[in-house]
Amino acid sequence: MDALAGLLDGPRAKGAFLLRMIMEPPWSVRIEDRAPLCLMCVTDGEAWIVPDRGEPVLLRPGDVAVARGPEPYTVADAPDAPPRATIGPGGVCTTLSGEPLAESMHLGVRTWGNAIDGATTVLVGTYQMDGEVSRRLLDALPPLLHLPADAWNCPLMPFLDEEISRDEPGQSVVLDRVLDLLLIAVVRTWFSRPGARAPAWYRAMADPVVGRALRLLQDDPAHPWTVASLATKAGVSRAGLARRFAELVGEPPMAYLTGWRLARAADLLRQTDATVESVARQVGYSSAFALSAAFKRVRGVSPQGYRRRE
Repeated sequence: MDALAGLLDGPRAKGAFLLRMIMEPPWSVRIEDRAPLCLMCVTDGEAWIVPDRGEPVLLRPGDVAVARGPEPYTVADAPDAPPRATIGPGGVCTTLSGEPLAESMHLGVRTWGNAIDGATTVLVGTYQMDGEVSRRLLDALPPLLHLPADAWNCPLMPFLDEEISRDEPGQSVVLDRVLDLLLIAVVRTWFSRPGARAPAWYRAMADPVVGRALRLLQDDPAHPWTVASLATKAGVSRAGLARRFAELVGEPPMAYLTGWRLARAADLLRQTDATVESVARQVGYSSAFALSAAFKRVRGVSPQGYRRRE
């Protein structure tokens, strides 16, 4: 399993909020949905993304942006345009005074805006749930990521544009998977840019020794790994692996494994009805007690408390 596949496998989109937004100037929408991640692709016209902190970014056709929540931001026809509508949690759209706009701005299947023939079209895909396994990935991204059209070549945008307004059986599942693929393509391109500051775990995957160890840990976290057994699999000495792993990843192998196990456990607690005992054994702990002790030590809450909170 490679770095991106491993980190995106657990929190895949499920019933993601997807729509085509068609707007005619003047327009400005305040985004306050607190979603962990939102992808925006411009297919026609131009759109500005204005974060509360940082510089505005202009999107042109073929450009893609990824906004990392939960901080709010504004999408508009001009960087100084005052908001005319607000999108809250769950994609609920209202006026600034709270009056619903879902019906008045409905333009068709997954299509929304102020004019069916508006000058600007933006495809929007929003992950609505925070996935714990992807936390390392989210933390590695800037608050607002922008890839201009000439920086990448992805055939998924035209496909998404074609599929987003279809109303066929299973369409939401198709769109969820397209959104996942688009996110992976964007992140892969972002990390591969010249001079990109990719996270340590991503760069370490290219190392023949540490990359092998990382893949072993990610593929089978339930295995009773030790530094010695990892070193044997990687074909190096125990001391050599420990030193190289810490240098490239930024933490010792067993600390990385603990974080990975607890992230997987958090996903299972949130996404399934499995007992704590079952979750413990799936991620490499001998008992519910052992998992609870580690979970509370690292995250400050018991597995059951985390499940109730989530």
